[in-house]
Amino acid sequence: MRRAVVVGAGGQIGRPTVQALARDGWEVTAASRGGARDESWPGEVRAVRLDREDDAALGALIGDGCDLVVDIVAYGARHARQLTGLADRIGSAVVVSTVSVYEDGTGRGFDTMSEPGGFPQYPVPVREDQPTVPPGDATYSTGKAALERELIAAGDRLPTTVLRAGAIHGPHSPLPRELYFVKRNLDGRRRRVLAHRGESRFHTSAARNIAELIRLAAARPGSRALNACDPQPPTVAEIGAAVDAVMGVETETVLVGGAAPSPSVGRSPWSTELPVVFDMTAAERELGYRPVVSYAESLPETVDWLIRRLSGQDQDWKETFPTLARAYPDLFDYTAEDAWFGA
Repeated sequence: MRRAVVVGAGGQIGRPTVQALARDGWEVTAASRGGARDESWPGEVRAVRLDREDDAALGALIGDGCDLVVDIVAYGARHARQLTGLADRIGSAVVVSTVSVYEDGTGRGFDTMSEPGGFPQYPVPVREDQPTVPPGDATYSTGKAALERELIAAGDRLPTTVLRAGAIHGPHSPLPRELYFVKRNLDGRRRRVLAHRGESRFHTSAARNIAELIRLAAARPGSRALNACDPQPPTVAEIGAAVDAVMGVETETVLVGGAAPSPSVGRSPWSTELPVVFDMTAAERELGYRPVVSYAESLPETVDWLIRRLSGQDQDWKETFPTLARAYPDLFDYTAEDAWFGA
């Protein structure tokens, strides 16, 4: 039986990935910081603890060798060299990266979006041959670019498929963008503001679709970088309407032309000045990729998970989702919203 090691198995992408590989006939070792099992995994899946920063522990986990390593948490050149240093014991690898590695050819990318005049002028849709930011350790994007560059350069020794994910969604997310609408509905807010006329489009990536891409890449090893997104990216207004439909509520959406009036009013986790959409034809051509779920189809389980996470909690949303809170600290400033409505 083919043996696969999944690093980062306990997270949002790791859980459906382990399930997909096991269902496809792989003998899976699911490694995570906590070492816990997920209830969706078949009984034969082996769950183990792993400190991703411990080189010796990773080497011991690979042991005498495995057919596949899936690394969902790899970041930076050092993690790439960890993997390539074990190339003689690994058949192939699939590593999760991000669409934020792309720049528009003039130096503008995700890292410059918030700067005046810094929003990238991406072609729509963005293909994999679009330039990427210089590798380095200054930002998340440059760190992922460094990871990619090291792995692709070592493709003759370790065939690696790099998957560039967009706005990842699904249960167990550390950055659940859908909370923007779910919490408002739970709090009884029946009016909301959306900048850019609600037309912002930041390409979504269902965790289950990424898992499917990992499954397909595992069966067709190669050295390549591929976009890993959903079939049709919804606008932020469409996302809000879809959340309302799942929760059975009616709301009024006030659309604002241009940027958000303030960081506390109209700015959502999908707010983009121009569409940020990615081409998926390469994955279709090289892997035979067909999405297993659309955004709307995946939404009920995400909403249900968010409601359960928020219910019965004494702590506020920033304590429940600290990663989201650091990225978007002003998502629920209702006082500022009410003042804007009043004006």
